[in-house]
Amino acid sequence: MSLANRIALASPQVRAVCVEANEFPRLSAEFGVRGVPHTVVNRGGAFVGALPERDFVAAVLEGAGIPVDEGPGPGGPSTELGG
Repeated sequence: MSLANRIALASPQVRAVCVEANEFPRLSAEFGVRGVPHTVVNRGGAFVGALPERDFVAAVLEGAGIPVDEGPGPGGPSTELGG
């Protein structure tokens, strides 16, 4: 949840909404939440689980339909936020 908020703060093109699944069962059912964290991107793509920062950013970009260029070197380009 914190990383999604940090991405939204870093980019005006990103909006993050964090919801407590137990407090909104209808919304949880709509998005098929079975585990947390459950991240939904543009109401379509989704992934479950805590990911390292680089993988989280790549999954969000992929969910948004933005190609991710891994680039040269181990792990590809840096995706660190605020650094």
